Amino acid sequence: MKKVVLAFSGGLDTSYCAIYLAKDLGYEVHSVAVNTGGFDANEVDALAIKAKELGIEHHTCLDVEQR
Repeated sequence: MKKVVLAFSGGLDTSYCAIYLAKDLGYEVHSVAVNTGGFDANEVDALAIKAKELGIEHHTCLDVEQR
């Protein structure tokens, strides 16, 4: 199976892309979000839940916030 990594914000555009890549093109979709300080813990969890609901195989959130 072909695999793809999707930069995922959880918004309308990237949610559509996840569905299109998985269902229409047959890719195994892996997503990543990058937290530069704009997400709190609840938002990070919500992104992971949304990714799972959309059928994304694996989701990762990279915490790159500088302190």
